[in-house]
Amino acid sequence: MARFEAVIFDCDGVLVDSESLALEVELEILAGCGLTFERGDFVRRFMGTADTRFRDLLDAESRAKLGQPLREDFLDITHAARERICRERLSEVPGARAAATAWTGKKAVASSSRLDFLREKLTLADLIDVFEPHIYSTQQVEHGKPAPDIFLYTAQKLRADPARSLVLEDSVNGVRAGVAAGMTVWAFVGGDHCDEALGEHLVAEGAERSVANWAEVKALLEAAA
Repeated sequence: MARFEAVIFDCDGVLVDSESLALEVELEILAGCGLTFERGDFVRRFMGTADTRFRDLLDAESRAKLGQPLREDFLDITHAARERICRERLSEVPGARAAATAWTGKKAVASSSRLDFLREKLTLADLIDVFEPHIYSTQQVEHGKPAPDIFLYTAQKLRADPARSLVLEDSVNGVRAGVAAGMTVWAFVGGDHCDEALGEHLVAEGAERSVANWAEVKALLEAAA
């Protein structure tokens, strides 16, 4: 029996190189609010978090550091900036389509992105046809990552056993969610926003292994078949 019956892909930073673009605009907006972060620390602390939780965490940070709440329209201006930069510069993470197409078992996308924007990003990167109709957002479940809800929901939709499902993630919150769902998690560090330390950190959070690029993922999946 093959080790995995389903592969569940995060989107941002895994299938499409949107995380580096999002980081660019988010850090600029936050600096304008008086909040500055070291890039690697920001990635480890906040990446992969659903937008409302992201806002709440940053609001707490603003109150603690600056003695004032985060600006009320933070999410609105952040959404607009992300959408603008993605429409201008978004691309597939190299090799994502080839690897996902090569996997002939059950597959889906499970993301913290808003569903409409998630579908737009997959369309812009010419990936939506690879996963349709199994494209899911944390908007569709009660709790976002790091809760396991989105991965359990996705496994249910795929009619897949969580214990025989593989999650490909690039964030602490995503890894924690996959582990909590009882799935195998591989830390994907092939996006432009990743560094060597991130892979080690994600393994420490419970990922089975760190994978450097889609060619490595493809080879490992073929070996596990």
